[in-house]
Amino acid sequence: MANSNDAVAEIERLTRENAELSGLALATGVILTQLLQRICARELNPQAAAGRIMTQAREAIEGFAATSDADPVMKARALAAVNQYEEQIRNALIV
Repeated sequence: MANSNDAVAEIERLTRENAELSGLALATGVILTQLLQRICARELNPQAAAGRIMTQAREAIEGFAATSDADPVMKARALAAVNQYEEQIRNALIV
Protein backbone atom coordinates (compact mmCIF):
# COMPACT_ATOMS: atom_id res chain seq x y z
CA MET A 1 0.00 0.00 0.00
CA ALA A 2 2.88 2.39 0.73
CA ASN A 3 4.21 1.98 -2.81
CA SER A 4 0.81 2.89 -4.21
CA ASN A 5 0.62 6.03 -2.03
CA ASP A 6 4.18 6.95 -2.98
CA ALA A 7 3.38 6.52 -6.65
CA VAL A 8 0.27 8.70 -6.38
CA ALA A 9 2.21 11.41 -4.54
CA GLU A 10 4.98 11.28 -7.13
CA ILE A 11 2.47 11.56 -10.00
CA GLU A 12 0.84 14.54 -8.29
CA ARG A 13 4.23 16.19 -7.80
CA LEU A 14 5.19 15.61 -11.42
CA THR A 15 1.81 16.92 -12.60
CA ARG A 16 2.31 20.15 -10.62
CA GLU A 17 5.89 20.47 -11.86
CA ASN A 18 4.74 19.92 -15.45
CA ALA A 19 2.05 22.61 -15.07
CA GLU A 20 4.61 25.04 -13.64
CA LEU A 21 7.06 24.35 -16.47
CA SER A 22 4.26 24.75 -19.02
CA GLY A 23 3.42 28.14 -17.55
CA LEU A 24 7.07 29.14 -17.65
CA ALA A 25 7.36 28.01 -21.28
CA LEU A 26 4.22 29.93 -22.21
CA ALA A 27 5.43 33.15 -20.58
CA THR A 28 8.87 32.76 -22.18
CA GLY A 29 7.34 32.20 -25.59
CA VAL A 30 5.05 35.21 -25.32
CA ILE A 31 7.87 37.49 -24.16
CA LEU A 32 10.25 36.27 -26.87
CA THR A 33 7.61 36.68 -29.55
CA GLN A 34 6.89 40.25 -28.43
CA LEU A 35 10.59 41.12 -28.35
CA LEU A 36 11.24 39.62 -31.77
CA GLN A 37 8.24 41.42 -33.25
CA ARG A 38 9.56 44.75 -31.97
CA ILE A 39 13.10 44.03 -33.20
CA CYS A 40 11.92 42.95 -36.64
CA ALA A 41 9.51 45.87 -36.95
CA ARG A 42 12.44 48.28 -36.70
CA GLU A 43 14.19 46.73 -39.70
CA LEU A 44 13.82 48.07 -43.24
CA ASN A 45 12.53 44.66 -44.32
CA PRO A 46 10.82 43.16 -41.25
CA GLN A 47 9.79 39.93 -43.00
CA ALA A 48 13.36 39.24 -44.15
CA ALA A 49 14.68 39.98 -40.66
CA ALA A 50 12.21 37.49 -39.18
CA GLY A 51 13.28 34.93 -41.76
CA ARG A 52 16.96 35.37 -40.90
CA ILE A 53 16.30 35.01 -37.18
CA MET A 54 14.25 31.85 -37.66
CA THR A 55 16.75 30.32 -40.08
CA GLN A 56 19.52 30.88 -37.55
CA ALA A 57 17.35 29.37 -34.81
CA ARG A 58 16.71 26.25 -36.91
CA GLU A 59 20.42 25.92 -37.68
CA ALA A 60 21.27 26.26 -33.99
CA ILE A 61 18.75 23.56 -33.05
CA GLU A 62 20.07 21.23 -35.75
CA GLY A 63 23.65 21.89 -34.61
CA PHE A 64 22.83 21.29 -30.96
CA ALA A 65 20.99 18.06 -31.76
CA ALA A 66 23.85 16.81 -33.95
CA THR A 67 26.52 17.40 -31.29
CA SER A 68 24.64 16.10 -28.25
CA ASP A 69 22.49 13.21 -27.19
CA ALA A 70 19.37 15.29 -27.75
CA ASP A 71 16.12 13.39 -27.69
CA PRO A 72 14.56 13.40 -31.18
CA VAL A 73 11.24 14.43 -29.62
CA MET A 74 12.92 17.49 -28.09
CA LYS A 75 14.45 18.44 -31.44
CA ALA A 76 11.14 18.00 -33.25
CA ARG A 77 9.29 20.12 -30.68
CA ALA A 78 11.96 22.81 -30.79
CA LEU A 79 11.70 23.03 -34.58
CA ALA A 80 7.90 23.09 -34.36
CA ALA A 81 8.15 25.92 -31.82
CA VAL A 82 10.35 27.92 -34.19
CA ASN A 83 7.69 27.51 -36.88
CA GLN A 84 5.00 28.57 -34.43
CA TYR A 85 6.93 31.66 -33.34
CA GLU A 86 7.75 32.54 -36.92
CA GLU A 87 4.09 32.44 -37.89
CA GLN A 88 3.11 34.61 -34.94
CA ILE A 89 5.87 37.13 -35.61
CA ARG A 90 5.23 37.35 -39.34
CA ASN A 91 1.48 37.82 -38.80
CA ALA A 92 2.17 40.92 -36.68
CA LEU A 93 4.64 42.48 -39.12
CA ILE A 94 3.89 44.68 -42.08
CA VAL A 95 4.43 43.11 -45.48
